[in-house]
Amino acid sequence: MIAVDTNILVYSHREDSSFYRAAAESVAALAESGKAWAIPWPCIHEFVAIVTHPRIYKPPTPLEHVILQVHTWLECPDLHLIGEFDTLYWKRFEELLRVGNIAGPQVHYARVAAICLSHGIDELWSADRDFSRFPALPVRNPLV
Repeated sequence: MIAVDTNILVYSHREDSSFYRAAAESVAALAESGKAWAIPWPCIHEFVAIVTHPRIYKPPTPLEHVILQVHTWLECPDLHLIGEFDTLYWKRFEELLRVGNIAGPQVHYARVAAICLSHGIDELWSADRDFSRFPALPVRNPLV
């Protein structure tokens, strides 16, 4: 199963992004593939925070548009929203923290990686190089 990271979600939503077309086509193809795919809950939260932030986007996406976008994803019958669910998550998270010597802002990336690994995600789509610290999780940038 493929999981989608925040930056791909943001680029697929914001038409003013230079990656909009590639990201929107990638997410649409995934959603229409008939195969299971996933979005980690922390990526949904981060998506909302980024696209509504007035210092990141001028103008920011109105909250109602953001909520509609998330509802659109939720309507996809093959989408799985994944998050922390038991001690397997904590074991993965702890291992990633130790192996990657993670601290500060990198904790978010370890959290997303641990969620993906504990749910058996085969590949994370991301344009973010910070996930390279977690070799147990295959990461691919669908924009290149």
